[in-house]
Parts: sequence; structure tokens; C-alpha cells
Amino acid sequence: MNQTIEKFGYPATLLREFDHWLVLLRPAQVTLGSLVLAAKSDATAYHQLPKPAFTEQADAIAAIEKALAQFCKYERINYLMLMMVDPNVHFHVIPRYSTARAWRGVDFPDAGWPGPPQLGSAVALTPDRIAELAQELRTKFK
Repeated sequence: MNQTIEKFGYPATLLREFDHWLVLLRPAQVTLGSLVLAAKSDATAYHQLPKPAFTEQADAIAAIEKALAQFCKYERINYLMLMMVDPNVHFHVIPRYSTARAWRGVDFPDAGWPGPPQLGSAVALTPDRIAELAQELRTKFK
């Protein structure tokens, strides 16, 4: 796996694997259910991905949106391809909502609603909580 995937906690944060993509739990939860859609390729530019990755991306996005709709009932969803610090092709997937969501006693407000997500306001979870959240979200990808 590439360094970007490893930085986001793989394999502990893996929720679903496709041929060309991984869906990972984002350890810093900007909003409840924040994910990373990461290309398995070593590509550092979107156009460098193999053509089948683009077709498969549609399947990955459909799985993500179905799982997150069940899990956090988002109102909107943002896909951010930032690639400023982490060089390999990946998207930050940020479910958006107008009222805070709660999970196991922790509130997850959407600090940027209705504007752009505020990445710096992410809820930091302990490694045990990350594992619990990842396990719960994996069940939504079945």
C-alpha cells in the first residue's frame, strides 16, 4: 500500500476494499462518518490512475453513499481531493448535516455548515474509539 493509505491508519481503518480503491475511516472525524477514498495505485496525479479505476470509482462512491446514509443520515456529502500533504490520489469524504450527530456519547457538529467543511475542527478519537467506529461502519458496507 502507498504511504497515503498507511498514514490514514490502514489496515485498522479499512472499511471496504475494491480492486483499485480502499475506503478508510478518517481518524480525525470532521463530521461523523468522515472517510478517505484512496487509490491503491502509487499515482500522485489523478490522470495517472488506470482507466478501470475511474469506472470502479462509481461503485465505490455508491457504496460509500449508501453506507453513510444508513449510518449518519447526511444531508449533503463533500468529496475533497486535496493532496497537499499526502501525495497519493485520495479524496476526503465528508458527510454534511445541519444539526449535530452523536455516536456513543460524543457529539459531532458540522462546524462549517452550510459553508465549506472546517477540517481543523475534527473530533479526535482515541485508538480504541477509532477501532469501534471502524467496526460499526464496516457493517454498513456489507
